[in-house]
Amino acid sequence: MLQSGGHTLAPPRAHSYALTTPRTPTRCKVTDMAGTGPRGRAERRSAGELESEVLAALWATDQALTPADIQAEIGGNLAYNTVHTILKRLYDKGLVLRDVDGRRGAYRPAKNAAELTAEAMHEALDRGPDPIAALQQFVTGLSPREEEALRDLLRGSGM
Repeated sequence: MLQSGGHTLAPPRAHSYALTTPRTPTRCKVTDMAGTGPRGRAERRSAGELESEVLAALWATDQALTPADIQAEIGGNLAYNTVHTILKRLYDKGLVLRDVDGRRGAYRPAKNAAELTAEAMHEALDRGPDPIAALQQFVTGLSPREEEALRDLLRGSGM
């Protein structure tokens, strides 16, 4: 501990480093998030995976959540600053809204899960050279239940 102006300061958080000594030159790898994998090594979740977890936590409730609320919901030794960074990225992408009228720093999803999934599907179809072929491939992978739901939707009978 360090002393500064009458305050005790904690040392910076230590990262765990795993040195690898394969047949290639020695490298140093930072492994500082999430849990451990099947071989006991620390695993790092991708930003996309973390964004999905944060969105899932927000979709699970009708209330705006603070970063601390989301941190508690997700668990996994995720740092508060990491949650806050993910929320900022989601906000910048237009995927979450910041609740300025209510609690300070509370967030809620801008779209529900179905809207976001449908948007991603439309974007994927728009990117490909042949959207009809992509739809044909997609439909062949549907479960019988999903296929029947799609038929009902196309007939206009809803679900």
